[in-house]
Amino acid sequence: MTMISMISSSLALLGSIALLHTTNGFAVHRTSHCLSPSMTQSTTSLQMSTDSFDFSAIRVMVNGMPGPMATAAAEACLRKGLSLSPVAMTGPEIEPATITVYDPVSDSSASVRLIPATDDGREEIVSSLAGLREAVGENNLCVIDYTHPSAVNSNAVFYAENKLPFVMGTTGGDRDQLVTDMESRKAFAVIAPNMGKQIVAMQAGLEDLAIKFPSAFAGYKLEVTESHQKTKADTSGTAKAVIGSLKKLSDDGFDMEKDIEMLRDDESSLAFGVPEDALKGHAFHTYTLTSPDGSVQFQLKHNVSGRTVYAEGTADAVKFLMSKVHEGNDGRVYSMIDVLKAGALE
Repeated sequence: MTMISMISSSLALLGSIALLHTTNGFAVHRTSHCLSPSMTQSTTSLQMSTDSFDFSAIRVMVNGMPGPMATAAAEACLRKGLSLSPVAMTGPEIEPATITVYDPVSDSSASVRLIPATDDGREEIVSSLAGLREAVGENNLCVIDYTHPSAVNSNAVFYAENKLPFVMGTTGGDRDQLVTDMESRKAFAVIAPNMGKQIVAMQAGLEDLAIKFPSAFAGYKLEVTESHQKTKADTSGTAKAVIGSLKKLSDDGFDMEKDIEMLRDDESSLAFGVPEDALKGHAFHTYTLTSPDGSVQFQLKHNVSGRTVYAEGTADAVKFLMSKVHEGNDGRVYSMIDVLKAGALE
């Protein structure tokens, strides 16, 4: 049974239920520093053909290293046969340095010079891009962004103005403005609050239910608790997307800014069920709908330990996006739903 059909069937039942998505085990090797616009294209028009496409020619600039999520995405790129750009942007407060990204699964590695995102640093990046394009081809550069919520909008404009297709995994920022800016510039981008394919499928299923059966849970009270590592600076973008669908189903006056219980300390996360070895990288979410008299309760959970599921999906999004670039059409903003529809998730 597919994730979507499982959700549809489960929500039709009376009683208290829990749907679990748990991914365990990812070793974080470095420290420091997750539904985008709905798309109407058919699955057929988004279908990706990669039989003759040489993805090893792509150079992926992973911005945000040595942060653990950016580093995990870089490792996933190596694992999936992509090559890393020899330069990448890092936080303005970080000293320039060259690091080695190593993926133990494929036993492949790459050296990357990290350049702070200052004015001078951006000039150095632009200069490096010119040399890279000459070496690998005009349409063989791509960016993954796992930086900081405060940098989302300015980074995206920088990518668009320098004709860099990008996958925006960083959450936060002004998302409406982000999409408007990219559409006006006809930029190639995948923008999503979550890169995990099973969670993306779950979100799509919930949104489908909300459209088909609005107010089916009218009168039910919604409660949401989400736990992430202490370094996550913003509210979960995934939680906001799921809550949007659940509000349509319940008509609950849930306030996105005030009513989400955010756990960002080890003690609270452990009490919520997060394994101790996942405290530095996890996403545990519980959404509860309770009937007015308290006699019926529905519960939806997705619990992720580690970063592998997001990193793998991010690398898949790069492959999807670059296949679109090489089709020669105008740029556009895609979502992870588009990537999922195209069968581009390995």
